[in-house]
Amino acid sequence: MAGVVLAAGLAVPDSGWAQESVSIRAMLVASVPVDDPTAAAWNSSLVARFPLSPQVHWPTRILEVTVKSVTVRSLHDGKQVAIMLEYEDPTQDPDDAAAVEFMVDDKKAHFAHGQPMAQVEGGPVNIWFWKNKNAKALDMNAKGFGTLKVQDQQDVKGKGVYKDGKWKVIFSRAVTTGDANDTQFKPGEFINIAFAVWDGQKDPASGDLKEKGSQKAVSSWWYFRVEPQPDYTSYFYALLAIGLAAGFEFVVIRKLRKGPSA
Repeated sequence: MAGVVLAAGLAVPDSGWAQESVSIRAMLVASVPVDDPTAAAWNSSLVARFPLSPQVHWPTRILEVTVKSVTVRSLHDGKQVAIMLEYEDPTQDPDDAAAVEFMVDDKKAHFAHGQPMAQVEGGPVNIWFWKNKNAKALDMNAKGFGTLKVQDQQDVKGKGVYKDGKWKVIFSRAVTTGDANDTQFKPGEFINIAFAVWDGQKDPASGDLKEKGSQKAVSSWWYFRVEPQPDYTSYFYALLAIGLAAGFEFVVIRKLRKGPSA
């Protein structure tokens, strides 16, 4: 697991909250708005914020990135799960892009494309990648730098909306798939998640993209959980106990009122 301490309750309902988090919880709703970041259902989601910094593990590097943090929300309906990234970007550009990354199975992997590092053996990662000009998301895998590959089976959808200097990008997929290359979400279990963002603005002098490839804003591993269906078993047994107690009391009172048998 990532070298961070899991703290419960750090994701909170949206109320102007600006603290950093360690986890995202996909809240259960009746229907997931996979292509509408303004849908009312998102108001019931918990809000988490994560810092971003320049990628430094693999050349070519940059020392400064445009996006310094990303706000994340998530919802699921038992079948589909959606993750929405929200971040400030002063310009809307064709090459603006964002990604979400997960470990696959229980194999430990570095957040830098699963690259083997000191004390980390390395393992496969599942990457969901969205680019503005493509208007869709790609389902990808990697196991180290230079191994990024688009999957044959595409299970992920993506939708980006730019407004008032801010991107809202929704990634969505089935909670479970039949693809061994995919991360599978088990309700109630935490898994690792990381984020990346590219500012696709071009340098006015050179015409080169400001951020591309390994030149991007990234996070380290954090935590993600699909919330399980509510368990009402304890309420059922409590109501049953109350019912039995009330029934027993009724019988006792009835016998007392009748008096002793002749």
